[in-house]
Amino acid sequence: MESPAFFFTFFLWFLLLSATGYSVYVSFGPPSKKLRDPFEEHED
Repeated sequence: MESPAFFFTFFLWFLLLSATGYSVYVSFGPPSKKLRDPFEEHED
């Protein structure tokens, strides 16, 4: 378990899960109230 590949793999998984968690938080959490919908702004 001391190989560099293990730590690199762990780091990549942590990075992937962090990015996914942050994007879900921004999409559905409190910051989502500040998001704008450009398609709704330009309806005819």
